[in-house]
Amino acid sequence: QVQLVESGGGLVQPGGSLRLSCAASGFTFSRYAMSWYRQAPGKERELVALITSTGATTYADSVKGRFTIFRDNAKITVYLQMNSLKPEDTAVYYCKTVNFWGQGTQVTVSS
Repeated sequence: QVQLVESGGGLVQPGGSLRLSCAASGFTFSRYAMSWYRQAPGKERELVALITSTGATTYADSVKGRFTIFRDNAKITVYLQMNSLKPEDTAVYYCKTVNFWGQGTQVTVSS
């Protein structure tokens, strides 16, 4: 069955960086778009970034220029490189493909 396992979250100071990973299994990874969503306390889940099977990318306006989504089809993994982190980036970050979700990883940006 489809499994998505996120890792790489944690506590970071404002201005810092983190790289999230999402290890996938149970489907032909290279054929599908992959995306990262996030959900902050009291807010709806929102799309952060998406990468298609051909490598085209889309970003939320709030993260453009700071976050980068990329994939390694050989490692069956999608990544989210997050730079210049802000307190408002604090959320649980989820990996998604089609209608399958990972369990999420917490990112906290605080001094």
